[in-house]
Amino acid sequence: MRTPLVAGNWKMNGSHELTRDLLTGLEAGLDPADRAEIMVLPPFPYLTLARSLLVDSAIRLGAQDLSTRPDGAFTGDVSAAMLSDCGCSAVLVGHSERRTLHGETDEVVAEKFSAALAAGLLPILCVGETLEQREQGQTEAVVSRQLAAVLQSAGIAALAQAVVAYEPVWAIGTGRTATPLQAQEVHAAIRAQMSAEDATIGGQVRVLYGGSVKADNAAEIFAQQDIDGGLIGGASLSAESFLAIYRAANQSF
Repeated sequence: MRTPLVAGNWKMNGSHELTRDLLTGLEAGLDPADRAEIMVLPPFPYLTLARSLLVDSAIRLGAQDLSTRPDGAFTGDVSAAMLSDCGCSAVLVGHSERRTLHGETDEVVAEKFSAALAAGLLPILCVGETLEQREQGQTEAVVSRQLAAVLQSAGIAALAQAVVAYEPVWAIGTGRTATPLQAQEVHAAIRAQMSAEDATIGGQVRVLYGGSVKADNAAEIFAQQDIDGGLIGGASLSAESFLAIYRAANQSF
């Protein structure tokens, strides 16, 4: 059985105070009996503080982005090795906001995926369609193309060391959410695409849902066969809300 994962993407939100308060609140709400995994992804400036607060914690630390380059004259970039040195064990790759706001192509995302793996980080590969693409019936084609770029570059074996997150762009920060059935259909297609390359790996890779998951809809979403947890945005900035979602993931295990 795949172990559920709930990862909180703070995006460009936070402060030293929020980092301390939020992580302290999360720690206080965890139960030793919990079996699902929990992760936070703070902005770069707060990774070191988060690391210091999560010593011996069950909460994993991840980052929101990385450079394709290992080092050198790339002002403003952060390498995979730096993230690992800051205590990160995972990193988002290809989040929709990086694709749309920063022009990251499928090829760049594939390079970042490989850079993360080379440094021993868990890549969380984000795929998803815009509202226009969904309305034109292109959802599966778009998601398949984004996933294929990584499969062709890194190979199916690399996906065994990764997580995939389906994030319908039209449901991020809008309050809109794909129905559990809509989400399940895309998750099943993602798993089928990987399974066509290797049935064992396709069945093992965790696929998260990342479209406005909240405490009141998490249980129904996580109950779907091919949904293995969530990549949480705004709701991860509240310890109470994030823990409620995490508890829903535990109940689905």
